[in-house]
Amino acid sequence: MATDRRVAKVAELMRREVSQLMMSGIKDDRVGVGMVSVTDVVVSGDLQHAKIFVSIYGSDEDRATTMEGLNSATRFVRSALGQRMGLRRTPEVVFIEDISLARGTDMLSLINRLTDSRKESGVEDWLNKEAELDRQAELAALDDDDDEGDDD
Repeated sequence: MATDRRVAKVAELMRREVSQLMMSGIKDDRVGVGMVSVTDVVVSGDLQHAKIFVSIYGSDEDRATTMEGLNSATRFVRSALGQRMGLRRTPEVVFIEDISLARGTDMLSLINRLTDSRKESGVEDWLNKEAELDRQAELAALDDDDDEGDDD
């Protein structure tokens, strides 16, 4: 079992090497259909398995085509990593599409739409007025408490 530090170093080296391979080493045209970037690499503690998370920018069809190309290039990628990294055993490689960026973008667009609809409906103004009335009531209560304490 490798140490956590070694696993992290191997994962980072794999991320850099796979990124380089995607730019210049993989000849499959399907990989170049969508803009691809390696977002993360998770290596098992025994350094035998690696999950390579990739983010693909493009349409659903482009993403599917790119994933097909990456999956067909898995043997080549593993072989190239073995030559470049000099490990005793090269980990088995699996490509996984990272959809967290797309989810984040979708979430931001939902928040923006909600904010816009609140502004259009006047709810925002109502909430601001209610908050101001609450602040004024709190200040009045504090003033009343101060007045009672001054009588002593």
